[in-house]
Amino acid sequence: MNNKKPLSRRASLLSLGRACTLAALGTAVSSRKAHAAPKKATAFALVGDRYHNSDYIRTALGKTLVEGAGLSIDFTDEVKLLNAETLKGYKMLIVFRDGMLWPDGYGGSYPGYVQGTDMEMKSIPPVPEKKSEPVMWMQPHQGKAVRDFVESGGSAFFFHNNSHVSLSNKDYRDVEGAIYTGHPPVRPFRVRITDKSHPITQGVDDFLVTDEQHYVTYDKDPKYVLMRSENADGLAYGDQGTSCEAGWAYEYGKGRVCFLAPGHMIYVLWNPEYVKLQQNAVKWLLREI
Repeated sequence: MNNKKPLSRRASLLSLGRACTLAALGTAVSSRKAHAAPKKATAFALVGDRYHNSDYIRTALGKTLVEGAGLSIDFTDEVKLLNAETLKGYKMLIVFRDGMLWPDGYGGSYPGYVQGTDMEMKSIPPVPEKKSEPVMWMQPHQGKAVRDFVESGGSAFFFHNNSHVSLSNKDYRDVEGAIYTGHPPVRPFRVRITDKSHPITQGVDDFLVTDEQHYVTYDKDPKYVLMRSENADGLAYGDQGTSCEAGWAYEYGKGRVCFLAPGHMIYVLWNPEYVKLQQNAVKWLLREI
């Protein structure tokens, strides 16, 4: 027998109100979960500059490192995000850009659109003329953040023109191991593997690319050098010769560092032998090999 008394209208409304309140709270909790901050990737990548479009770098590394090596990467081109707070929770830092910003633009015509033509650039009213000059973006706290990150166990993967950043920061230079000294025009050069015993160079043969052959002043022990670039036609770059260190790797504090110099164009980053180097480097930096 059912002895329950029917609810009054007022009691029914109160019961309905409580149910609606609980439902609303449940919705709010679900909403907070849905909009929770996404989990950080394994690597934080700062990429792109005036001479190296961030899109080709993201596309290239998306194929070689994300798809090919299974590495999750958070990409950005905002230099201010390279700091101690941002690096918390990441295992790897990737930097693929130079040390310059151009706050007043690049001057002249827009690169890649009317460059090299006789088209007159017009603006009505006219744009105030400003001298186009670069400024170095890295601040002391950023170099220290990178050094602390690697010394405490993080890994750093530096690409191509990134040795230019070291020109403006002692801490960063100490981690990276070199400073940029220039490059000749794009032309063919060979990459010679000089240390075939290192895990990063396992299964990698010498290869040839048409690219910017970057020259550096290398600071660390020669035993850490993995490969050298050699101009294919025996052409020197000023008084710096025909060959230069093009890749190295070493322990730094509790962390690890790798630098690879080729990479001005996407097809260079996709050279099959260079792909092996990049993917082996990821595994070594993360202590998987």
